[in-house]
Amino acid sequence: MPTIRALRRAAALAVVCAAPLSPCAAGAQLDAAAASKIVDGCAAHARGRSQSHAIAVYDDGGHPVALLRMDGNAPGITEFAMQKADAVAHWRFSTADMAEAARGTPGFASAPHVVTVPGGIPVYSADGGRFLGAVGVSGEAPADDAACAEAGVKAAGLATTRRRSG
Repeated sequence: MPTIRALRRAAALAVVCAAPLSPCAAGAQLDAAAASKIVDGCAAHARGRSQSHAIAVYDDGGHPVALLRMDGNAPGITEFAMQKADAVAHWRFSTADMAEAARGTPGFASAPHVVTVPGGIPVYSADGGRFLGAVGVSGEAPADDAACAEAGVKAAGLATTRRRSG
């Protein structure tokens, strides 16, 4: 059975191979290196709590950039993490906020790309000025999934909230 380290190496290689070859300004996009840092930060957070998650990182266009299924998670857990990341990439706010919006807006829960379970969060540039993408985490209680996602984003030196102008 592959180890977590071997799976992370394989996922990192897949991320690097799928990354665009053109360089970008630092913090201007959610590239493979930043996505790998998010995944590593999430995984470290999970291991520190003896938890296991599936972690999906998507760019601002709703495209997958990195994915890790930690040991012990069924394929459905991975798919749910991907759905959370996809939802946030499309709507640009957390799945916890989607749950709140669904309670107050009739029909919203049935809209495309909506997930109403915490564990999906937006990723912003370090200064909070630019939306870069999303992280979706699943495998534990929703609050633990959300905490894991936040830890990963912070480990990458990025923000989970938008800077308010004014």
